[in-house]
Amino acid sequence: MKKIVLLLILMLSIASCKNETSTTAVVENETREPVVFDGIDPAIKPGDNFYNHVNKNWYDTAVIADDQVGVGAYRFLNIPQQKLLENILEEVSQNEHPAGSTEQLVGDFYASGMDTVSINKRGITPIQPILDRIEAIKDVPAILEFVATQITSGDYSMITPYISPDQENSALNILHLSQTGLGLPDRDYYFDATPSVIEIQKAYRTYLTSLFELTGEENAAKKANTVYNIEKQLAAAHKTRIERRVIKDNYNKVAVSDLDKNHANINWTTLFKQIGAKVDSLDMRQPAYYNTLNKMLPSVPLEDWKLYLKANSISSNDAILSKPFQDASFAYTKILSGQGEQQSRSKQMVRRIDQQIGFELGQLYVKKYFNEDAKKRALDLVNNFQKTLEKRIDNLDWMSDSTKVKAKEKLFAIKKKIGYPDVWHTYNVTISKTDFFENVIALRKSEFEYELSQLNKAPNRDAWHTTPSTVTAYYNPSLNEIVFPAGILQAPYFDLYADDAVNYGGIGMVIGHEFTHAFDDQGAQYDKEGNVTDWWTAEDYTKFKAKTQQIIDQYSAFTVLDSVPLKGALTVGENTADNGGIAIAFDAFKMTEQGKGNTEIGGFTPNQRFFLSIARIWRVKMRDEFLRNYVTTDPHSPPMWRVNGPLMNFTPFYEAFEVKEGEANYRTEEERVKIW
Repeated sequence: MKKIVLLLILMLSIASCKNETSTTAVVENETREPVVFDGIDPAIKPGDNFYNHVNKNWYDTAVIADDQVGVGAYRFLNIPQQKLLENILEEVSQNEHPAGSTEQLVGDFYASGMDTVSINKRGITPIQPILDRIEAIKDVPAILEFVATQITSGDYSMITPYISPDQENSALNILHLSQTGLGLPDRDYYFDATPSVIEIQKAYRTYLTSLFELTGEENAAKKANTVYNIEKQLAAAHKTRIERRVIKDNYNKVAVSDLDKNHANINWTTLFKQIGAKVDSLDMRQPAYYNTLNKMLPSVPLEDWKLYLKANSISSNDAILSKPFQDASFAYTKILSGQGEQQSRSKQMVRRIDQQIGFELGQLYVKKYFNEDAKKRALDLVNNFQKTLEKRIDNLDWMSDSTKVKAKEKLFAIKKKIGYPDVWHTYNVTISKTDFFENVIALRKSEFEYELSQLNKAPNRDAWHTTPSTVTAYYNPSLNEIVFPAGILQAPYFDLYADDAVNYGGIGMVIGHEFTHAFDDQGAQYDKEGNVTDWWTAEDYTKFKAKTQQIIDQYSAFTVLDSVPLKGALTVGENTADNGGIAIAFDAFKMTEQGKGNTEIGGFTPNQRFFLSIARIWRVKMRDEFLRNYVTTDPHSPPMWRVNGPLMNFTPFYEAFEVKEGEANYRTEEERVKIW
């Protein structure tokens, strides 16, 4: 069903030192005024709430635009990025370009989506053939045949296959199946009886009702309840997000022949043939879901399944149909996220183009806006951070020498990708300036065909899983790689002209964060080749698990919106990386000339500027509704706790701001959690 994507963009980045030498932040022949940390509230002690000490004045005056769910840094730095992309698209869409060129593909796609007059005139027409095919379904095999056909068009309902490396043989891509089939953001939303969630449930059923009404169905509300109840049955078979963090429990290699015996109603051999996948075995990540689906296929009335498929098909395409469908979708999203009004058509199209053909758009972005000097310096910083983490591993008092050797082998095997791909992803597709719906479907098919072409092959190590313009970064354990797109190499995270304290507390914190992901509760289970193996000694791993449990316990005590608790077991990986990231960045900073000295800038010492920069990069204001959903579904802690949580555990912060016992965030030395 509908996948609600609430701008979940992970903000991470880069900085470091060059061994024992200074990485001066001033570019030759260019000087600028030092970064000023404005908005500090002296009435709030750093030891009581450092995030608010730095950001509260900004927070109280910041205004969230009606068409947004938040404002500030972090994921919301993508808002001004999208304006840059819009500038590119407005320019290229006004002219004719050679067929198949980058400019033609993105320009004509943009133009087709901006023609709302034509889109609205078509109404339900583009999707009617799909609904007619559903209406013609006569039995369970026909249900699966329809599902398979839609999969080849990039439309997933009750079955979701994808291609990625085998976690026990990372040199080979295999087919994986994951639980799916829901319209609400998470399985817990179907069973939570708190008032805010009940309101979301009602809004979702109203949304389904609207979809049926818009397609001329009678008894729309009753049919919406039928779909909702099917989803709720499927949700009962879903693992929770916390359960899905357990790597080995979510890997189940099985032969297709055995699946056919156990899931006779699905008939996997036939389905894989229909989608064109040559598969003898696969990884069924959550078998309970597919066991339930197999039982439900004959037990749920055929007419009910047809309603489910109709709802899914309309929901998957509502954003590319006429305005009434978009309005119905937004009415639901508004309740879920708190967003006040729909975004302009141009903003919607920028986001869609970045999602569907973003590496073509990314080439234009890099040419127009990216400073190559940033890529060169960032790579130097990443390399030097690697050396900093090596020293920290050597100094660990809880890890044996044999495990340290393995850890450092993995550390130096990490591949770094900076700025943009060395080899650009291409799209085997024809884009028309007039047929928006068909363009979207063609791109979905193209992406499916590309993914299918990677099955049973070695992973494409040149591939990126985010576009260059996106303000994000990530660590991929299966390929043991870290990726920092061009979009993250900008203020407040990265500034070629800022003093080292600002960059090391900004991008430095996040590059340390990314390296630490290789050794968090999940990453630590992968070896240097990307295989899940027991490369630790048993004693060391037991100690490591005890330390990550301390992180879980600590963060589970934090709250937002007065009484909504964080899910420490869901966020443990990101929290571990935040704690490690700050420690690594600080060590690297202390090897710079500024870090070694004590010269004040703007009334703050170098160490204080480092910590002020950390607080500034998480300067964010979110709508309450969005934040509540965020805490339920996102593996990251909310911004305040990405600052206050790690700093509670970090002694140099106490020293920099003279944090004393009795202050709210003070922890004794024994209470301060340290892993990496």
